[in-house]
Amino acid sequence: MTTPPFGFQSSGGDDESNESTPANPFAALGGTPDLGAMLHQLGDLMSGETGPVNWTVARQSAMAVIGADTGTTTTDTREVADAVNLADLWLNPATALPSGVTSTEAWSRRRWLEATRPAWTELVEPVAARVGGAMGEALPEEMRAMAAPLMGVMNQVGGLMFGGQVGQALGELATEVVSATDVGLPLGPDGVAALLPESVRGLGTGLQVPLDEVRLFVALREAAHHRLFSHVPWLKGHLLAAVRSYAEGISVDTSRFEELAAGLDPSDPEAMQRAVGEGLFQPASTPAQDAALLRLETALALVEGWVDTVAAAAASATLPSFAALQETMRRRRASGGPAERTFASLVGLELRPRRLREAAQLWQRLTDVRGIDDRDAVWSHPDLLPGPEDLDDPSGWVERGATDEPFDLSQLDDGGEAPTE
Repeated sequence: MTTPPFGFQSSGGDDESNESTPANPFAALGGTPDLGAMLHQLGDLMSGETGPVNWTVARQSAMAVIGADTGTTTTDTREVADAVNLADLWLNPATALPSGVTSTEAWSRRRWLEATRPAWTELVEPVAARVGGAMGEALPEEMRAMAAPLMGVMNQVGGLMFGGQVGQALGELATEVVSATDVGLPLGPDGVAALLPESVRGLGTGLQVPLDEVRLFVALREAAHHRLFSHVPWLKGHLLAAVRSYAEGISVDTSRFEELAAGLDPSDPEAMQRAVGEGLFQPASTPAQDAALLRLETALALVEGWVDTVAAAAASATLPSFAALQETMRRRRASGGPAERTFASLVGLELRPRRLREAAQLWQRLTDVRGIDDRDAVWSHPDLLPGPEDLDDPSGWVERGATDEPFDLSQLDDGGEAPTE
C-alpha cells in the first residue's frame, strides 16, 4: 500500500478510538491547490514538534497504512489470556526460567503502534538526528551562515519528512506482527504478553490448522520470550545497544538532499516523498560496524534459537500442528519478515537471525548433554554465551565446554551486568 505524501490521509477510527486523521491537504493538487489549507495543516503538524522525528506525522502515516482496524473484543481478550496461561504451564518443565508474564492483552494493530512507541523512539531518533544534521551539511559552505536563522525550520521539515518514513514502516509492521515480541526485541511494556488476534488468524491461513492451535503456538513463543527478557536483566540492553551501535555508524548520503533541492517540484509532493524515502542511508563498512552487526545477528539468533528449543520441548508432543507452525515461522523470519524490512527502512539495517537453525541446534545439543538447568545458566552472563564462530560448530562448542561441574560465575567481575558497547 502506498502511503500518501507525509502520511496525510483521512482514516476512520476503530472500536478503540473515535479519532480520525486529518484530510490530505495535497488532495486538491490535481486541480487548484488549496495553499492556505495546506500551510495551515503543515503549521499544525510542525507546532510543538521539536525532535528529529515528527511523531504526529509518523502516527498519521502509520494509521493510513493500517487502514480499517477490526479492533479487539472481550472474546479476543479471554482467548489470549487462556492461551498464554496454558502456554506458561506447558513451559514450566521445559525451562529453568520462571514465568515473566505479569498480564495478558489482546492488541489491535493500532494498540500495537501505541504500546511500542517508546521503544521505537529510542531506536529511531538517533538516526533521524543524523539525517537532520545532514540537511544543513548539504548546503554549500557560503550559504550555511546565511541559512543559520532558517535551520530550526529546516530541522522541523526534516522531522516531518522522517516522520512520514517512520510511519510508513511501522504501519506495515503493525499489519504483520502477531505478538509483542514477534521481531525478537522487547518492544512492548515489561511483562505484558500481547497477541494480535487479527494477525494470528492470518498466520494460520492456508495451513489447515485450527485457530486455537495457531493461537497457542504464538502464545508459547510470546511467553518464552518474556521468560528470557524478564529474568536475563542484561539482555534487553545488550540487544538495543547493538542496534544503536550499528545505526550510529551509518553514513548519510547528503547528495540526496542536494538532488531534492535541485529537482523539487512543489506540484508533485509524492515525488518529493519518494526522493526523501529512498537512498538516504549508505551503511559504512567499518570494523566497528561489522562487529556491531555480527554481535546483533548472533544475539538475535541465540534468543530465537532458545525460544524455538524450549517451545518445542514444551509442545511438540502435545500440539499436533507444532512442527508445521514452527517451520512456517522459521521461513517467515529467514525470508525477510517484518523485522528485517522495518529496520532496513528505518536505519538501513537488515535485522535477521541468519543463524537461527544453528543456534537452535546448539541449545538442543546443550540440553541433551548438560540438561535444562545448565543450558539456561548460560544466560547468567553475556561472557558465557557462544559467539558467532561457535554457531559454525554447535556440537563442538558443547563438547568443549561439557564437564561434570556446573558453570562457574565466580571468575566473572561484573556479576552479569550488560557489557559495555
